[in-house]
Amino acid sequence: MQLNLLVGGPVEYLPPGLLQAKKNERWVGADMGAVRLCQAKIKPLLAVGDFDSATEEQVKLVKEASQAICSLPAKKDYTDTEVALLEIERRYHPEQIIVYGATGGRSDHFLANLFSVLRLDFPTFVPKVCFKDCQNEIRFYLPGSYTLTKLEEMSYLSFISLTPVTKLTLPDEKYQLFEQDLSLPTAYVSNEFVGESASFSFDSGVLCVIQSKDDQRNNGRQ
Repeated sequence: MQLNLLVGGPVEYLPPGLLQAKKNERWVGADMGAVRLCQAKIKPLLAVGDFDSATEEQVKLVKEASQAICSLPAKKDYTDTEVALLEIERRYHPEQIIVYGATGGRSDHFLANLFSVLRLDFPTFVPKVCFKDCQNEIRFYLPGSYTLTKLEEMSYLSFISLTPVTKLTLPDEKYQLFEQDLSLPTAYVSNEFVGESASFSFDSGVLCVIQSKDDQRNNGRQ
């Protein structure tokens, strides 16, 4: 089972027409993400958050439209997104969690979301979580050997170590790498597929892999 999670990032970073296209899929909302789901007439399986940035009318809408509510205090050890991920695993045990609204806007929020896979109490979360927005698909990997399929609309392929990583190998990408040990978080960005697939492997650590494309409003590359 796949489950979608909408969190409170800027709506302009969401894939165009997302909520209409996926209206009949399973959704959980975190904080303002829950509000946006309910405003789109999607009834989330679960709404999670402290809702400190929502109006009284918005909170009322969420309570009326959601199938379940997990209310949180403003002061807590985990972010709304992290609690939502934990509750999704505890309640539903999906095979994959697609997270929307986790990117863009405040950099601290994005970094908290990015590193959430390292903080959660369930190690199985790492390969389950995928972040998607209008320009990126971000996935997380535990040690092993993998083959990626190129997404049709994406141009670039980046590999980012979130922890120390050993023997990272990129054998058939445009820019190759062989058995590289990384003691610090390191970003190998703007690599590319040579064909329709690419493989990689590593022996230890946690790796973030991003397929991305340029913003059509700004065609420059970093």
